Amino acid sequence: MKNTIHLALLEAGKILLESFGKITEYTEKESQSSIVTQTDINSERRIFQIISNEFPNHNLLGEETGFQDKHSEYTWVVDPLDGTSNFAAGLPWFGVIICVLKKFEPVLAGCFLPFYNQLYFAEKGKGATLNNQKINVSKETHLKNILLSYSLDFSFDSRKTERESRVIKHLVQNVRNLRSTNCLLDLCYTADGKFGACINQSTKIWDIAGTGLIIEEAGGKVTDLDGSEQNYSINKNNYDRNFTIVGSNKILHSKIISIINN
Repeated sequence: MKNTIHLALLEAGKILLESFGKITEYTEKESQSSIVTQTDINSERRIFQIISNEFPNHNLLGEETGFQDKHSEYTWVVDPLDGTSNFAAGLPWFGVIICVLKKFEPVLAGCFLPFYNQLYFAEKGKGATLNNQKINVSKETHLKNILLSYSLDFSFDSRKTERESRVIKHLVQNVRNLRSTNCLLDLCYTADGKFGACINQSTKIWDIAGTGLIIEEAGGKVTDLDGSEQNYSINKNNYDRNFTIVGSNKILHSKIISIINN
């Protein structure tokens, strides 16, 4: 499975780089913040082909094509192009995420940032790496000393945006600065200690199952905004829903949760 993840990430990365800087058309999905390009579709098709060649009986869940239920205990969760808006705008903040769930628990995950040729990988209980070198979350214990990533998307519910704005206000008063690429880089950079923490209130399972495992295996803690463990059950009501995520080291995590829910 590890070899398959690596191969699929690299092959998908080639597809992304071939189209990077050349995007002229895209389609809006759920809202103005969510778009898809032909490159997303081509990448997912190639990833699924590679996985199915090796593991034809495993379930597949992709952002663009949905769930293929083969009644296996293993499910491959794929985001073929995370950061599509960045990608379409010619910004290099994009990548590929692949995660393997065993009975709804992430056990293997890989993220590839093709523009930077950086491959993050984690296996449950065995730590996390960046280009085969061990990584760890930040050891910082004071919020005032960290960069915190907070991603904010369009919402049809203006009250949600207002609530998030209040949260941002309180966070800004406690951290050094806010940053955001609004894609997997924010979570990967939390895993390797560049960012002290990351928060996103508008994610899907394919955005966070793999990246969350990488943060945890780098020594961090990942929950939803209430501080509860993530639920990655593969049923339509769950995998179709909106997820929230807070990721950081274990000391900062409780402080951030307290600010969010104050």
